[in-house]
Amino acid sequence: MSADGRRVAIWRSAMLPGSETFIRAQGDALTRWTPTYVGAVRAGSALSRPDDVITFPDGGGDFLRLRLTGASPRLRTVLAEVRPDLVHAHFGGDGWLISHSARRLGRPLVVTVHGHDVTRQPQAPGLHGLRYRRNLRTVFDRAVLVIAVSDVIRARAEQCGADPARIRVHHTGVPVPHTPPIVPKRWDVVFVGRFVAKKGVDDLLTALSTLTAPRPRALLIGDGPLLPEMRALAERLGVDATFVGARPPASVQQHLAESRMLAAPSKTAPDGDTEGLPTTILEAGALGLPVVATRHSGIPEAVVDGETGLLVPEADPRSLGAALARLLGDAGLRRRLGARARAHVATHFDLNTQTSRLEDLYDQAVHTSPALPGRP
Repeated sequence: MSADGRRVAIWRSAMLPGSETFIRAQGDALTRWTPTYVGAVRAGSALSRPDDVITFPDGGGDFLRLRLTGASPRLRTVLAEVRPDLVHAHFGGDGWLISHSARRLGRPLVVTVHGHDVTRQPQAPGLHGLRYRRNLRTVFDRAVLVIAVSDVIRARAEQCGADPARIRVHHTGVPVPHTPPIVPKRWDVVFVGRFVAKKGVDDLLTALSTLTAPRPRALLIGDGPLLPEMRALAERLGVDATFVGARPPASVQQHLAESRMLAAPSKTAPDGDTEGLPTTILEAGALGLPVVATRHSGIPEAVVDGETGLLVPEADPRSLGAALARLLGDAGLRRRLGARARAHVATHFDLNTQTSRLEDLYDQAVHTSPALPGRP
């Protein structure tokens, strides 16, 4: 228990997908609040822990009832046993799932919106989209605080009905090592992320195919529905690309350190899905890697074009290839941008500093929340 005895229930319905290291890192960095991780079901990933509190270990009808109605006596019982002073849900849809139980127990709710929950999902057609939009407005009404991971995501949350007075932009931090590791460089370009349309892997492979003297060695880390298609595209384009699938956080850090630069070619997907602010950009900067990325969503809030990395238009493989070639051909520029990227992340995105600011937001949420039924 923290020194002042406050506990936060950190809620994610699937506890916890391997791509969501940012949730675990943020919770583990809390110092004044004690986290308890609560989920509906357990995700089969390296981020899952035995002491995670799983509400519906066998899934079943109770979980279906929660998803259909937003209410569950079982969830309310589990949450009461955790005895949190505050509930922090990640993603708007998951916030709706727990908002009824938090309200019945009289516990203030904080919801972080990350990207697709206020970009792609509200645009879903038909009854599914109508229901999602209604649920999103409900959770925004019930939450005492809505945290947006970037300015762009804040604007989208407002468009979806969040009260501007209740929204705060808060950048999730990353660990910044005292000294970045010095290891031999095995890879010219590294990509880390899920293989989904918004990540722009097709643009990256197309850009890499234009660089032939010599061919860059690319490492692509992650999994997702487009992985087989991207493997085939790399082979068809003759790109020297190694696909290693998903990797645990320590392995990702090692691969980043072994690379000359990170590519983050994110773009708006055909279904409207967009990024918030990719954590891998911050992780690379913390290790002194320059980034070639797109002017997409919150990325310009983390990458200063020409100072900490290079930014290009999204969905523009030609410009992406030119930026990659510029960095590959200039070791001095890579060193300068990488050093500035590390300093920028240390100043604005350090995990301990940002998590302390999050705890301040928790304090404010508890002190300013209205009297709720069931609250002592």
